[in-house]
Amino acid sequence: MAGLGAVGWIIYAVVIIAMFYFLGVRPQQQEKKKLQDLMSSLAVGDTVLTSSGFYGVIIDLTEDTVIVEFGGNKNCRIPMQKTAIVQIEKASN
Repeated sequence: MAGLGAVGWIIYAVVIIAMFYFLGVRPQQQEKKKLQDLMSSLAVGDTVLTSSGFYGVIIDLTEDTVIVEFGGNKNCRIPMQKTAIVQIEKASN
């Protein structure tokens, strides 16, 4: 690296920036898009896994919240943020 001129340093900087983008920024953008797709595909009747590890069925949706029914007890309905949903199993019609 002792013999690098100005062009060499520019190339070195571009390579470092490209590595930062492909190893840091791009995977984060892909994960964010995947999460947005997951949230937009929620529907009433879907079985979901929450971030706390509970499985339930969506019985109502609003813009940013869902009401999830847990277990066979029809009285156990909990409103929660959509972001608490980590996995969806689509209802079969």
